[in-house]
Amino acid sequence: MTITIRPGSTVMFTGDSITDCQRLESEDGLGFGYPLRVAGEWGLRHPGRPVTWLNTGVGGHKVRDLEARWQTDVLDARPDVVSILAGVNDMGWHTLDPEGYVISAEEFAAGYDRLLAPLAEARTKLILIEPFLLPISGVVEAGAALVGEKERKEWRTDLDPKIQAVRELARKYGAHLLAADGMFAELAATTGAGHWSADGVHPTPAGHAALAEAWLRLVA
Repeated sequence: MTITIRPGSTVMFTGDSITDCQRLESEDGLGFGYPLRVAGEWGLRHPGRPVTWLNTGVGGHKVRDLEARWQTDVLDARPDVVSILAGVNDMGWHTLDPEGYVISAEEFAAGYDRLLAPLAEARTKLILIEPFLLPISGVVEAGAALVGEKERKEWRTDLDPKIQAVRELARKYGAHLLAADGMFAELAATTGAGHWSADGVHPTPAGHAALAEAWLRLVA
């Protein structure tokens, strides 16, 4: 069953850098990633159903950072649909930041739950996008850190229970789930992971297109 987006609806994307995509530097505030692609394709398919599209993603943000700005950046806008992609910065924080620590799946889930509860109370329609990690090879830069096979193995072990937490929260709140981790794993098996993400985390243009296409299958 899909989410029906009615004319005049407000749809908000929020999360971290994958959603942010330099939105503050773009004229429409959507950035260059999958939110822009969704908005463009929707406008092409449904010219008679105008939608207000908002993007409040912030690069580097974890769930606890989203909590700190949730009221002003999300709830105050009173969106009809909220799409959330968060979790990649909660994964492996301890390997990238000297002040970082291991964020447990329980801590992650509890914080994510606190984001969703007021939206559910307001009867906001929800789309939860799984955090994902593509199986690239070699050593890549992630901020100021170099990430190789050892770190990615740690990250995968860290991320899997957080993905499961997002799935469980989607069931709890009746949200639509975009199973991005599995989607990218299947795509990578066919064409290679690097086609979809150069560093395993941030999508290429093709990766953003894949996210947008999957997102649009959840709405009507």
